[in-house]
Amino acid sequence: MIGSVADKNVDLLEGLTAQRPRDIARAITLIENDSDDGRTLLAELIAQNSGAARAAVVGLTGAPGVGKSTTTSALVHEFRQRGFRVAVLAIDPSSPFSGGALLGDRIRMQEHSADPDVYIRSMASRGHLGGLAAATGRVLRVLDAAGFNLVLIETVGVGQSEVEIAATADTTVVLIAPGMGDAVQAAKAGLLEIGDVYAVNKADRDGADSAERELRSMIGLGVRDAADWTPLVVRTVASTSAGIPDLVDAIDAHQKWLDGTGALAHRRLTRARAEIVHIAVDRLEREMNQGNRGQALERLAALVAQGEIDPHQAVERLLSDS
Repeated sequence: MIGSVADKNVDLLEGLTAQRPRDIARAITLIENDSDDGRTLLAELIAQNSGAARAAVVGLTGAPGVGKSTTTSALVHEFRQRGFRVAVLAIDPSSPFSGGALLGDRIRMQEHSADPDVYIRSMASRGHLGGLAAATGRVLRVLDAAGFNLVLIETVGVGQSEVEIAATADTTVVLIAPGMGDAVQAAKAGLLEIGDVYAVNKADRDGADSAERELRSMIGLGVRDAADWTPLVVRTVASTSAGIPDLVDAIDAHQKWLDGTGALAHRRLTRARAEIVHIAVDRLEREMNQGNRGQALERLAALVAQGEIDPHQAVERLLSDS
């Protein structure tokens, strides 16, 4: 046996403090897999880095084809120019064969691979809905401990189920492209309720003016308290980096508003609550399919299928079954 779990975790913690990419990757994998070692590491990580998270978390979401990956890459470049150490979590759909991430986003960001102050990680959604991976919240703690002061999260991009990013990010950027009917789709998806900054990307295309007008009009119809943040709208052409400095300025303005109003603490409380719920639900689901509870579930499922009890009664029995 080569070293104890504690020794290995000490090595990993030292590696995170030293900002070694290999150790960052190992720590994330342990936590993603939700192993006992990963849980121990997470507890030690929090004990070592006492206090609230320091890294700013910016989420990017939008429908497929709006240019999320290109925009993310352009943002990395601009934030690096401003002195930030940047980590990227690119959430990819799970492979139907291996269950792993398809790595498309990481391939598209190869231009940053030689920069020691940029870390890019593709994470598989593993069937988790909402555009994120189930372990996203826990992985943020690893990146924070590794000294990154900005984390960009790029969602899967599956359309109208991307609103979970708002519970995870400090600032949510919604990308919309002209000619795709995205303003209307964004309204249907609830994205106009979660965005802090909106970017009309591919603004060199026909229809950009119309898309921006529709977007501003829909934002204006929203009912807000006078003290609330009013979402900003910028135009970008991420492929040429046009408008990217304006987008970073808008993100910065929102971050300053969060700090100045105390809204940041509220958002991070919401993030912590969502993280606890996800872990509890995942653990409950595993328990429901294992051991005595798994057997009880099968028996109750048979009774529901036969019409002897209703699903609510089955749930009550299952939860009370020791």
